[in-house]
Amino acid sequence: MTRKFLHGRLARLGAALGLIAAIALGVAMTADGAPKISTLKFNMKRSAGIVAAGCLPKARADVTVTSQGPVEVMRVHAAGLRPNTEYDFFVTQVPNAPFGLSWYQGDIETNARGIGTGVFIGRFNEETFIVAPGTAPAPTPHETDVDTNPATGPVHTFHLGLWFNSPADAVAAGCPGATTPFNGEHNAGVQVLNTAGFADTDGPLGRLKP
Repeated sequence: MTRKFLHGRLARLGAALGLIAAIALGVAMTADGAPKISTLKFNMKRSAGIVAAGCLPKARADVTVTSQGPVEVMRVHAAGLRPNTEYDFFVTQVPNAPFGLSWYQGDIETNARGIGTGVFIGRFNEETFIVAPGTAPAPTPHETDVDTNPATGPVHTFHLGLWFNSPADAVAAGCPGATTPFNGEHNAGVQVLNTAGFADTDGPLGRLKP
């Protein structure tokens, strides 16, 4: 076996192992077979209502969104929150009231130190949007649900928000006790964190290219 032939086989083996590793990690590949990883990092800060109330002064969250081709993986690491408490995480059209079109992405629960982490898989880039070409009947499992949707063209939703799951938890943290619809039963507490550090029409998710 010549040295040139051996080097060729080793190179092909290395490329194959790299491809297998990339597939195992869910990493997209470029046309020449190189891994393609796009990552977006930004922060969530206290909402205006929380700042005005003077509660949870150290609340914050660090967000990392990594593109893996057909989907993105979003990791949210929140700290400075009320310990042992449930929060509801939403993708929104704008960061502050009236929030615009929004959807319920998932839950984050804090530990005894007020730290919570959420990992979400979905479409979190400049193509994230909501559309309703026409009205249609909608299920109403809760009393406050509406039985039809409003028609709308594509609306991009590039912002994030985190809400207390319960008004009682908000009050216990020294925050306002208003009830909002931002949980599964539509009886959540007030917003704690959002992405208002970005302009209403320039939310952070729009900065990640597909």
